[in-house]
Amino acid sequence: MVFWVFGYGSLVWNPGFDYDEKIIGFIKDYRRVFDLACIDHRGTPEHPARTCTLEEKEGSLCWGAAYCVRGGPERERKAMEYLERRECEYDSKTLVNFYKDEDSLEPTLTGVIVFTSTPDKVSNKYYLGPAPLEDMARQIATAWGPCGNNRDYLFLLEKAMFDIDHEDDYVIELANEVRKELGIVGSGIPKEKKLVVTPHIPVAHKSNIPALQLHPLPEAIAMDS
Repeated sequence: MVFWVFGYGSLVWNPGFDYDEKIIGFIKDYRRVFDLACIDHRGTPEHPARTCTLEEKEGSLCWGAAYCVRGGPERERKAMEYLERRECEYDSKTLVNFYKDEDSLEPTLTGVIVFTSTPDKVSNKYYLGPAPLEDMARQIATAWGPCGNNRDYLFLLEKAMFDIDHEDDYVIELANEVRKELGIVGSGIPKEKKLVVTPHIPVAHKSNIPALQLHPLPEAIAMDS
């Protein structure tokens, strides 16, 4: 069972599992939204964090990273078990087409797995739904869990998208609103740094951002996605 999985949240910068190939690209007709609760990692049941999930939207492109796992049933099984534990707040696995180039009409990969969530508060206990930007920013600015705070998740995602040269306007807007809530002067990564940023090399098998330290866990808990 060789498989590909698409990461659009923390998997972009911290996959946390052994993989054989990584490709930067996008999926169509989905956009990234911060409508999903995290109550075990960067939030609590009393004060859940907001993490990103996907919302269907025709014409949208969601950039991220696709990871390939091959090398035998045991290795593939371990990777999928890890992903299912880590992504346990997502109640669906969807198969999508993955594209590497914006001008391409044909997908680079088909049947890529992406963890998604049902947008229904009754059937999906982790689904928070949309909220005004200011309310989301206030929640993200103050949520804290056993593995860190919610705002770092957002800021790391903002940086990860910058690093792959596909910034997400929604993420930037939300991150800037969180900075405003925290009283942080400035607005994220200065645009002029793009003139000197080194080219992204999508071959590393280890994250360059060690802070999260995600490892397989003995039981399912909600973690960064």
